[in-house]
Amino acid sequence: MNEFSVEDSVLHLCGYALSKQLITEDDLFYAANTLFDMLQFTPSSDFQPMRAAQPSYAQTPLEEILRQLLDDAVSRGVISDGIATRDLFDTRLMSALTPRPSEVIRAFRSRYSESPEAATDYFYKLSCDSDYIRTYRVRKDRKWVASTPYGDLDITINLSKPEKDPRAIAAALSSRQDKYPKCLLCPENEGYAGRLDHPARQTIRLIPLTLAGERWYMQYSPYVYYNEHCIVLSENHEPMKIEPKTFTRLLDFITQFPHYTIGSNADLPIVGGSILTHQHFQGGRYTFAMARAGVKEELAFKGFADVQAGVVDWPLSVIRLDGDDPARICELAGKILSAWRAYSDESAGILAQTDGTPHNTITPIARRRGCKYELDLVLRNNRTTEQYPLGIFHPHAELHHIKKENIGLIEVMGLAVLPARLLGEMAQLRDAVLTGKNIHEIPELASHADWADEIERKHPEIAGLRESGASEASAEAMDQVLRDEIGLVFSKVLECCGVFKNTPEGMSQFRKFVEAVSE
Repeated sequence: MNEFSVEDSVLHLCGYALSKQLITEDDLFYAANTLFDMLQFTPSSDFQPMRAAQPSYAQTPLEEILRQLLDDAVSRGVISDGIATRDLFDTRLMSALTPRPSEVIRAFRSRYSESPEAATDYFYKLSCDSDYIRTYRVRKDRKWVASTPYGDLDITINLSKPEKDPRAIAAALSSRQDKYPKCLLCPENEGYAGRLDHPARQTIRLIPLTLAGERWYMQYSPYVYYNEHCIVLSENHEPMKIEPKTFTRLLDFITQFPHYTIGSNADLPIVGGSILTHQHFQGGRYTFAMARAGVKEELAFKGFADVQAGVVDWPLSVIRLDGDDPARICELAGKILSAWRAYSDESAGILAQTDGTPHNTITPIARRRGCKYELDLVLRNNRTTEQYPLGIFHPHAELHHIKKENIGLIEVMGLAVLPARLLGEMAQLRDAVLTGKNIHEIPELASHADWADEIERKHPEIAGLRESGASEASAEAMDQVLRDEIGLVFSKVLECCGVFKNTPEGMSQFRKFVEAVSE
């Protein structure tokens, strides 16, 4: 790739923005001068911004243009070198080329009058083209599909977002929140320049929505764990709360955007997501494994003959409600939530509360099936014991070598978001197995040693791979074995989170709760 002068880099960046329709030719003088001001650079007297309209300036990948501008800014002392400072600065540069919020809202609403799909297509493309979603980073994530007893599950090794410790997430609920913006999900982030401990959000755009008569906003996740991964956030900085109105909000959303799924993380530590301090939902245009799962046992709730209900064939404990009338689904969902909040069954390890601390909550997921509404209610419990200090219904210790973090909404639906450390560890494990090394004697792989022994027992073909010697074919075959086995571990992780186990005894306990709902 050729190295450009600052002037040429600005022309290439403006050419990129023109090609993505972020700006028009009428904006070129303004855009170029704004960029030069940010770069603290004075162009030569014969610089011509209109040259950016030439096709040759629309060919360079955005990542390369920004890299060169950032390298120059570091070399001239405009910014210090470092991932955080570079991210802050390139977001500032892109803000000069991103349409103003009012323009985006106007364009979104105009397209919505054509169809909801046209509106979200526009908004998602803008979020990528403006570099708010850094697609060149997201592409580095490793993704595959693994066959399990519960169908095909999606597996992702996340390389674009750091892991969060469950204890840190819980601590954030009680920490002081006196900074501006208060959190990453506050609408005040729109246009915020950022700081070293808070990413710049000058290119984020929010679409105002009305859900259950309240003001909410839609944006996209910068990490895009699945297609068109959106976040719907409250205008108010209030902690997560699962309540009857939650179900109304979710069904209101899929009334407006019937091509999207949407759900909410639970509102308690351990079983909630990574941010519990701000009310929000997550959705998108994607069919999760859980949505493909069928009903294994039909249920009937007294007074709700018009709502179909059943237990989903899934590792977690899920009640599925289907019907034509969203209000009736929400009414039954509220009744189930109320019953579950107060429900205890010591034989299943379920206590509604201990010393006044509540343990029961729900992870709800809403979608449309044609004209019908569907709401999945995942029963959750966050109780801990000495044996399970991170949670009884949390990944157990023998699975922590693959997944230790909270099992939130995305994982509940069947998409594993696994830590970046696994990429290097699995490559090292593959090589160690193929060369016959004792995994127990390799400190970096010690946490995987028992699992590796089990894999060898299950897969006698590994011995043949080892005998065939080092080759790309044997390495790929071993990689596939590891990918398959990671998928099976994830299915066990989800089983740990089921409050009623997929056993005859567990189903009997599940039916007992269903009876309690109708009492």
